[in-house]
Amino acid sequence: MRLIVAAAGTKLPDWVNAGFQEYAGRFTRDYKLELKEIALGQRAGSSPPAQAIAKEGEKMLAAIPQGAYVVALQVGGRNISSEQLAQFLQQRARDGRDVVFCIGGPEGLAPDVDARADFKWSLSALTLPHALARVVVAEALYRAVMIIKGHPYHRA
Repeated sequence: MRLIVAAAGTKLPDWVNAGFQEYAGRFTRDYKLELKEIALGQRAGSSPPAQAIAKEGEKMLAAIPQGAYVVALQVGGRNISSEQLAQFLQQRARDGRDVVFCIGGPEGLAPDVDARADFKWSLSALTLPHALARVVVAEALYRAVMIIKGHPYHRA
């Protein structure tokens, strides 16, 4: 099963890339974690950020494989536990669908991506920087897969 993180931002600090790769490299045959970076829209002087967000949204929607289950990362989304995330992944695996987790840029996700989402997930009531959210999602997905496999990584 492919788990795809579609994340706005391409020039992030090394610790972000290293953190994501640390968890992505731990996945085994049954589950694969991939990253699709989406270039940020141009934020020019007096232009409203809505134009940049819309461009990011177009690129993000184009990166979603046909038939994929789409999860929008939103502060106002639903909070779920690690065990609930594991159950969620098991259900998607039974459906035979890739899952794409969409992380917006500095101003959040484009409304079109939000509208396309099958589920809205909140990592926290806190607003997290989009770079940090990428690493947190990778770890949360790894933890959920370890729960599915009965591995002792997760200690509840």
